[in-house]
Amino acid sequence: MDNDRIAGSAQKLAGKVETTADDMANDATTQAKGRFREAAGSAQDLYGQAQNAVRDAYQSGGDTIRAEADSIAGIIQENPIRSILIASGIGFGLALLLRRR
Repeated sequence: MDNDRIAGSAQKLAGKVETTADDMANDATTQAKGRFREAAGSAQDLYGQAQNAVRDAYQSGGDTIRAEADSIAGIIQENPIRSILIASGIGFGLALLLRRR
């Protein structure tokens, strides 16, 4: 749990306490402030959750790319002549495409 989620949860709780206390006192202005503080806390908590999700997806994507790169490197090491022929064919095809321009 990171700082935004902790701060958001604390702010949300403080807003609920403030709203509840003001419900008892029947003070509409302070009730509104409490509800706003609660909503701000919820938003900050959601922001923290989104940060965690993006961070996890980024790390997972990096792991996948590294695994695929290792797999391709293994295939190239197992079949070097075939890999050279494929790379040459791709290079020749690109040269033909770019020469026409």
